[in-house]
Amino acid sequence: MDLSSLRERETTPPLSVTELNEYIKALVESDPRLARVTVRGEISNFVRHTSGHLYFSLKDEEGQVRAVMFRSAASHLLFRPADGMKVILFGSVSVYPKGGSYQIYVNAMQPDGVGALYLTYEQLKEKLAKEGLFDEEHKRPIPKMPRNLGVITSPTGAAIRDIIHITARRFPATKIYLYPALVQGEGAVPSLLTALDFFEKSRLCDTVIIGRGGGSIEDLWAFNSEALARKIYSMTVPVISAVGHEIDFTICDFVADLRAPTPSAAAEIAVPDRKELLLTLDRTAERLDAALLSFVGRKRERLDALTARRPFTDPASVLAPFSEKVENYRSRADAAARMSMEKARATLTLLAGKAEALSPMATLTRGYCLPEKEGKTISSVREIRPGETLSLLFADGTATAEIKETERAKR
Repeated sequence: MDLSSLRERETTPPLSVTELNEYIKALVESDPRLARVTVRGEISNFVRHTSGHLYFSLKDEEGQVRAVMFRSAASHLLFRPADGMKVILFGSVSVYPKGGSYQIYVNAMQPDGVGALYLTYEQLKEKLAKEGLFDEEHKRPIPKMPRNLGVITSPTGAAIRDIIHITARRFPATKIYLYPALVQGEGAVPSLLTALDFFEKSRLCDTVIIGRGGGSIEDLWAFNSEALARKIYSMTVPVISAVGHEIDFTICDFVADLRAPTPSAAAEIAVPDRKELLLTLDRTAERLDAALLSFVGRKRERLDALTARRPFTDPASVLAPFSEKVENYRSRADAAARMSMEKARATLTLLAGKAEALSPMATLTRGYCLPEKEGKTISSVREIRPGETLSLLFADGTATAEIKETERAKR
């Protein structure tokens, strides 16, 4: 035994377990390479704690390492991690002193192999489908002939130009109300939510089109927002989704009341074609004419059958028993009519006399005349001026007079 090595050990103070772990932690955290690591592997032993923290192991064919992702970082994930999922982690390596083990503290994580956006899209689609947000029973019917059509899109994009052009061509009676909105980027989702909220509260439009032209999955990503999907689901105003091209599908398409493959197609769905309406009206008018002719024909046949019966062919024989009674009624009616006529004639004569007494023409026959200026009757000297010409209406004709002088009556 080497006594000198024993003496050296005796002079070196022993470390506690905690001190040892803290020392190793300091060494690890002082390594700049371990301060920012990117690690690829497969998730196992995944646990989502009630606090929102994520605990799991990352493994490959020959080893594994423990990892933790705190709630603040986990809340920004675009997908739901699960056992067996291959991922790429971004974070730092440190030692957990209480357990004496090192682990990766994850700041960010993305799927390995499948794009994070696509995976998020599929997971959200599955989640909302299970909740029933895509069920047909919740779809609102699209009005056939909307008076006002709301459009939520970029004011400078091709989508709004196509919608305006097609609506004007198909059914110009419909008014279009554009709510300018961001359709991509960080502010797009709040902008779209605000626009939907406006049309829901204002009740301005019968139908709302929300959409944009084509683009990459990143460009269209705002229309895959869970918040936007739930807002569309809660709307009472029917919503048509028109995002991208025919091959593009977003969450917005599934939750909307109707999906249009393009903004142009949305306009064609939202408003009818007036030419087709006119053609339908013509056909309906033809059917009504035919139905009316058929109806009249049947009634005429019925009328012919009735007029062929005895009361129409020999009415005298049918009415003979009632002749005396009818004659009696006729005599009484004639007497009553004559009496009524005499009373009416007397009343009319009395009223005519009163009307004649009140008639302006009767006044004119007594030597008066009625002055008029420009078709209006003059009732005061204040209404005329020297030099003006008046028309004088007499009982038997008219005369023209020129005003030389006016003088107001002294009272």
